[in-house]
Amino acid sequence: MAANEPGQPDAAPALTTADLATPASVLAIGAHPDDVEFGCGATLAKWAADGCVVHHLVLTDGSKGTWNPDADTAALIATRQAEQREAARRLAGERAGEVVFLGQVDGELDSTLALRGQVARVIRMLQPEVVLGHDPWKRYRLHPDHRHAGLLACDGIVAARDPHFYREHGIPHHRPSALLLWEADEPNHVEDVSGWVDIKLHALEAHVSQFESTMKAVEPAQMAAFRERIRHRLDGLGSRYGVESAEVFRLITDL
Repeated sequence: MAANEPGQPDAAPALTTADLATPASVLAIGAHPDDVEFGCGATLAKWAADGCVVHHLVLTDGSKGTWNPDADTAALIATRQAEQREAARRLAGERAGEVVFLGQVDGELDSTLALRGQVARVIRMLQPEVVLGHDPWKRYRLHPDHRHAGLLACDGIVAARDPHFYREHGIPHHRPSALLLWEADEPNHVEDVSGWVDIKLHALEAHVSQFESTMKAVEPAQMAAFRERIRHRLDGLGSRYGVESAEVFRLITDL
């Protein structure tokens, strides 16, 4: 897997933990629409089927998500929001929770104090048991939005958990029990997602505007190849850890 390709790695080292107990609720924080589905879609589908409420927080507007230099970016933003809501519904069904958009300009995300406060506010409002996000320390990751989104998830948790950060929120502080980082350089946790890969793919395919730019799939044969790449990757991880299919993460519980 190339350093700048979204989603799960091709292989991972020996891991120390597996299969968290299904949380009551989770918040998945992505830089762009579709990042959550690439990074942890099968895990979210598995948990939702077991009763977990799945919330999404998307930090940028996705306005750079096209190769067309003449694209109507305002229309693209609206399209990508609609696609993200549909993807969330496909992943979690009646357990789909809030889909929150912070609307930062795609490609210009920064891990500022102001944005840290916005992320902390969402965490306090939604009170997720588990937060999921990009690994901000992934080596050789070129896209700045992914790095900053990961930092905002980590820093937002610290701010949300402590009562003296952002007191102006007027919302009680909240400490999640775990943080899972996808695309991790050093994963230490595996989730058995056997039987949930097709739902991950179904959710990814809600992002129709990204077929060309991200999935490289504008024709049926290319889409079939994309599906096979995702299945092969998750099945390969699964075979390493003794299950049919897997997603891997860096798990942090000392929050």
